[in-house]
Amino acid sequence: MILQDLLLLGSGNIATDLLERTSSTLRVQEIVRLSLAPAFLLAGIGAIMNVMMSRLIWVAERIERLEARMDEEHTSREERELDWLRHRRRLAQRAVMFSTSAALTISVVIALLFVSAFITPQIGTVTALAWILTMALLFAGLVNFARETMVAAQGHRQSGTAPASDKTDPE
Repeated sequence: MILQDLLLLGSGNIATDLLERTSSTLRVQEIVRLSLAPAFLLAGIGAIMNVMMSRLIWVAERIERLEARMDEEHTSREERELDWLRHRRRLAQRAVMFSTSAALTISVVIALLFVSAFITPQIGTVTALAWILTMALLFAGLVNFARETMVAAQGHRQSGTAPASDKTDPE
């Protein structure tokens, strides 16, 4: 659709027509201004994902240490802790996946804002839907992250599992 619009610009020289459509400094400034909020949201999502990934890495490493120890011998206590950690890992993985999807869709929003300067058809509805999808994905990611932190704060004992003697848990 965009390619067809660019090909049907008119006078034949696509580059000239494209420059004429975007030559307005005010128009470009407006698009840059409109893309600032999504760009800051993208930076925020990145910061949140950094925290999520730190927690996910810690949990994954703890699972690996427990599994290595359980190859030699395993107790029911370690088995319960492993189940608890696997539950945390699932929640953290979901949080990261939803947040990554939100980052991708907000990137699409930014791209759509700039593409809208080059094409005649109005794509505001598509841009708005992408923004709404971003918010839904970010919400889902944050809910999963909150659930993971609640499970971590609850600990082994309250979740029906006994803790192993590892005091390196950052939570």
